[in-house]
Amino acid sequence: MGERGKMQLVRISKRDDVTRAKANMIRFIAVLAALLASALLILFMKRNPIEVYASLLKGAFGTPSKVRGTIVEAIPMIITSLGIAVAFKMKFWNIGAEGQIIMGAFAASYFGLNFPDMPMPLLLLIMAVAGIIGGGLWALIPGFFKAYIGANETLFTLMLNYIAYKWVAYLQYGPWKDPDAKGFPLIKKFSRNGIIPEVLGVHAGWIVAVILVVIMYIFMRYTKKGYEISVIGESENTARYAGMNVKWVILSSVFISGALCGLAGMIQVSGVNQRLTLEVAGGIGYTSIITTWLGRLSAPAIAIVSVLFAALVQGGQYIQAAFQIPKSAAQILQGMILFFVLGSEFFIQYKIYFTNTIKNKKKGDM
Repeated sequence: MGERGKMQLVRISKRDDVTRAKANMIRFIAVLAALLASALLILFMKRNPIEVYASLLKGAFGTPSKVRGTIVEAIPMIITSLGIAVAFKMKFWNIGAEGQIIMGAFAASYFGLNFPDMPMPLLLLIMAVAGIIGGGLWALIPGFFKAYIGANETLFTLMLNYIAYKWVAYLQYGPWKDPDAKGFPLIKKFSRNGIIPEVLGVHAGWIVAVILVVIMYIFMRYTKKGYEISVIGESENTARYAGMNVKWVILSSVFISGALCGLAGMIQVSGVNQRLTLEVAGGIGYTSIITTWLGRLSAPAIAIVSVLFAALVQGGQYIQAAFQIPKSAAQILQGMILFFVLGSEFFIQYKIYFTNTIKNKKKGDM
């Protein structure tokens, strides 16, 4: 004769009934939970959480100069995220934005260094086109192998990041090393004609970012190419059945993805660093993967998320100095907030529930 016992199972199922209002509520709760969890860390460091959070906002938006700093941080994130979104929409996992930024900056720098006396409008235009082509071609390498032999684009694009970084390191320590830098491994700064001018106190890259948000929103939602990208992302077989040239769409879309990242590299090297350096990408390519995902591949949402993330980075730098918090601790705060917000996306898309199931247990079983 057996005994009956209950066993609790955890089940996960896909949600299909989440409204936009409910999804936003889940995200809001995640942000509150992140702030509460971060407050415990701040208390552990013997700081006042309210003062730290107030200073975080102050560091990002407290003065006009800090607002400008936040915008400068957001510009490359927005443009790079828009590029990544094109590839992600097609289920091409472009993890190589970092390398594409670097190669776009390299291509732009070639013209900036070799044609310093060219009129500013013409030189900046040529540098921008060079950045677009440089980033696009760098992305096209894994795109080609993905389209024709089915290579894993995640690993391929990731490995190309290191090659791009080492290439710039070679130039910085070798043929492009500035002889007037007193032995320091630096590449010569651009002439004034190769530097993006400021508009309203911020380099004009912010205008490019705003225009691209509008263009990419229209491109992805209302153009044939945007529709083809979406269909291929859902099913390549369906796309072939509909008569689409799948390989061509993959190649052209990956080029667009890399081209936008390369343009971000040009803007960074010309508008911010004013010379090619190893830090030209500065992790933007990896950060933008997060902002792209949080923005749900939507251009307007990506812009908003990028500004908020830039504020988090800018404010984090401020509280390091204001409260003498180690850089690692400030990064932990940023990471915890991101962890909770990213985790909320799981609960938006999936539902967890517990079920009781009855199991038989024989007498004498341990």
